[in-house]
Amino acid sequence: MGDMAEIVGAPEKGPNAWAQAIAALVVVGALGGGLYVIQKSDASAAADDKPAVCRLDDEDKKAAEKAHAAQRVSGTELCTALNRADLPALLGTPQEHALTAYGSDGSVKMASGTEIPSPEGTVQLDTYTVKLSRSYDDLPIAGMEGLLNEAESKTVLGHPAVLYSSQTIAFSFDLGGGKSDTGPGGIARALVVAPDTKDGGGSYELAIWRQDDVRPDDAALLSIAQKVLPAIPGWAAAG
Repeated sequence: MGDMAEIVGAPEKGPNAWAQAIAALVVVGALGGGLYVIQKSDASAAADDKPAVCRLDDEDKKAAEKAHAAQRVSGTELCTALNRADLPALLGTPQEHALTAYGSDGSVKMASGTEIPSPEGTVQLDTYTVKLSRSYDDLPIAGMEGLLNEAESKTVLGHPAVLYSSQTIAFSFDLGGGKSDTGPGGIARALVVAPDTKDGGGSYELAIWRQDDVRPDDAALLSIAQKVLPAIPGWAAAG
């Protein structure tokens, strides 16, 4: 038999495309997430093929406590909001279930030295990967559509939002030869949503992409947003 290769897709652009530093950090984070997917897929199969749950180990608990003290949402909470029982149906793949589900509590360091907390939760199925993130910068959504690909302004649950496209990067791992490579992947569709109705700065981002090169369904993305965003602790409902 020849060498086997594992392909993992990740968005090229990050949750806030205003700064190249943010995009670069998210690419690195996505690569780490891809490696985690490879390691956990076999474990998922061994666990009676049950849907993955958002893990909460000691490090996650410490991160959650730190986030709560600063009145922020944690990566595990974003993962929990995203990892709904009906997520596969909302994606149009009701026969699938979550293979991996995890949160992370990283931050982005700007050129000024300021660190912006950027927690995120990720759920991977056979066909789709879905990521929900929060950026605590002070940048509004207004004007973002001029900087993003195929961008269009939206209103989601009464909040200003922008729907846009991002090219994914395909990470190829040669499991036999120990080599890796990167190349262009398919298209990710992402929805950036203001955390309040007044667009006072910061954002949530919900992004979906497929393991193949098929373009994700916008209707699925918007349906997921309608269900997931109100489940996030601290979500501000429109008055």
